[in-house]
Amino acid sequence: MLTPKQQELLSFIQTRLEEGGVSPSFEEMKDALDLRSKSGIHRLINALEERGFIRRLPNRARALEVLKLPDAMHRAPAPVIAPQPKVVSPVQPPMLPTAANDVIEIPLHGRIAAGVPIEAMEGHAMLSVPAALLGAGDHYALEVSGDSMMEAGILDGDFALIQRTETAREGQIVVALIDEAEATLKYFRREGAKVRLDPANAAYEPQIYDPRQVRIQGKLAGLLRRYN
Repeated sequence: MLTPKQQELLSFIQTRLEEGGVSPSFEEMKDALDLRSKSGIHRLINALEERGFIRRLPNRARALEVLKLPDAMHRAPAPVIAPQPKVVSPVQPPMLPTAANDVIEIPLHGRIAAGVPIEAMEGHAMLSVPAALLGAGDHYALEVSGDSMMEAGILDGDFALIQRTETAREGQIVVALIDEAEATLKYFRREGAKVRLDPANAAYEPQIYDPRQVRIQGKLAGLLRRYN
């Protein structure tokens, strides 16, 4: 069962694919659905993907494939907003999918330690992120402070892009909240009945906790580097 906005977006994507063979950009989808930001489109795309109605084609930033349509759309297609007409020369070659610089905004929740744990999950700023860096799910960003993850390529001042989750697999880089007070970015591992948070810098020691002290708040999905 799709929401009206999910069905409207699916119909719009299907129409554009049938007309030109190219999926619309996030900006076009935002305008078509009369939304204020691309983050709303990103959530709708994730929902459609999770329900198996569309999929993203690999290695192409602007490429979506419609896998199926809901029964209601087969019986009576939902109205869609037609794209602006284009003047096409009779000898113009077919349009090919091109890379798009679609960006979305995700919450920037302050700083997180890649070293001694510090506070995270504060602040209400937004960070613009290329949509191609993020997959399905809900995401937020944290600014990295410290050098304990430098051997994993995570440097002081980088922006860690985090997918919200409360579980983690062995060896994943996670945001771990310690004693409901401090958060840190580390490799997640288990050591017997304990939880071990490993740095990626030989100058730092692993941190070992009782599992009741540690709450997973997300896993690393990507990284943005700020160049001066």
